[in-house]
Amino acid sequence: MHYPNIQQAVFLERPNRFIAHILVEGKEQLCHVKNTGRCKELLIPNTTIYVQHHDNPNRKTKYSLIAVQKGELLINMDSQVPNQIVAEWLKTGKLFPDLKLVKPETVFGSSRFDFYLETSQKKIFMEVKGCTLEQNGVVMFPDAPTQRGVKHIQELILAKQQGYDAYLIFVIQMKGVQYFTPNRLTHPEFADVLLQAKKAGVNILAMDCMVTPDSIEIDQQVPIQL
Repeated sequence: MHYPNIQQAVFLERPNRFIAHILVEGKEQLCHVKNTGRCKELLIPNTTIYVQHHDNPNRKTKYSLIAVQKGELLINMDSQVPNQIVAEWLKTGKLFPDLKLVKPETVFGSSRFDFYLETSQKKIFMEVKGCTLEQNGVVMFPDAPTQRGVKHIQELILAKQQGYDAYLIFVIQMKGVQYFTPNRLTHPEFADVLLQAKKAGVNILAMDCMVTPDSIEIDQQVPIQL
């Protein structure tokens, strides 16, 4: 995944979930934040960020926030990109060499999963979660309570019980972390249902990413501690 028109900027403040004030080329500008999560550990005043410039005169904001520098880590903050890069990764055949069908946004039960896949032998439902919360080399999800996330995992368990294969992919939007673990302190129920899913046979993967200011792609599997 490549982003055109990337510029370095400085984060100033975030008055609401969708908008940030930034400094670009010495001028204060409004910037769209492509992530509604809290991200308080990332969006600190005077932090170096990377933004995408848009030429569309009808946009309310000329810029979108793509990535944040956190110490030595460069973290992609775009919450829409995990599905895109998982789709690109699936097409390489690295996870399923005999993949025959990739169908995004597919309904099962009362949930809409990110992907429905078919190989020569399996029918698979897959859910994707992007991760940007990191502390001392440990990546966690979620950064805020998510009943929607709990429901998705419960539906993956049900799909597994009904004969489908089920995958939950945590996309770690950075490189250089030690392991992934659920954020039990923030949402104990999510951590509990994730453990239930593992016991039920749901495949849980955490994949890190190669990240630059203007690109991101799936790279390698990261250990998981439940």
